[in-house]
Amino acid sequence: MIERNPLTRHPLPAAPARTELVLKNRRKRNRVLGFIILALAAGLLWKGIWEVERFVPDNDIVPENPPAVPITGLHPSVLAKQNELIAETEQLGIDILITDGFRSSEEQDAIYAKGRTTEGPVVTQVKGGDSYHNYGLAIDFALRTKQGEVVWDMEYDGNRNGEADWMEVVKAAKKLGFTWGGDWNNFPDYPHLQMDFGYSIRQLKRGHWPPVE
Repeated sequence: MIERNPLTRHPLPAAPARTELVLKNRRKRNRVLGFIILALAAGLLWKGIWEVERFVPDNDIVPENPPAVPITGLHPSVLAKQNELIAETEQLGIDILITDGFRSSEEQDAIYAKGRTTEGPVVTQVKGGDSYHNYGLAIDFALRTKQGEVVWDMEYDGNRNGEADWMEVVKAAKKLGFTWGGDWNNFPDYPHLQMDFGYSIRQLKRGHWPPVE
């Protein structure tokens, strides 16, 4: 008696032939699955490479072991612009005092502790190594009155020209290339003037520093 497929009523191949057919179909299915897995793996790998290239700007890719730059003071260009600012504001009849320039990471940590683990108000949101002061790229200023008193009064008009001396200093500083901390939305720092030359804190931490002209 011939064994037939119950659906098609076609004769079924002999047992050895059926076994060979099953194995052949299984190998074919495995090859297809293997191809799909390889395609998915290649896609994930390409996506990972693309994500890295998309989110890491070219100017932020740095060597693994960049040269260490010992920083103990203001960058020469920042120092020069600071002195220009003092001279220009003096011509406006404004006497400014640079209250802070280069600041070590240890000094930054001590300031960060204020209002947190030590007495006093909170004056900064960044720890040591996360401030442009730590790389000699920022200064802080205050005003000195005619009586020699140091003030942080943003409405003080010592030269009596109808404009706040503080904002006159800021305007002059911006013309010299400084950015002003008072423009920050999250935590305005009104005495802060910064000249970062486009360098991020990440780059500075890795040992990069603006070239000295």
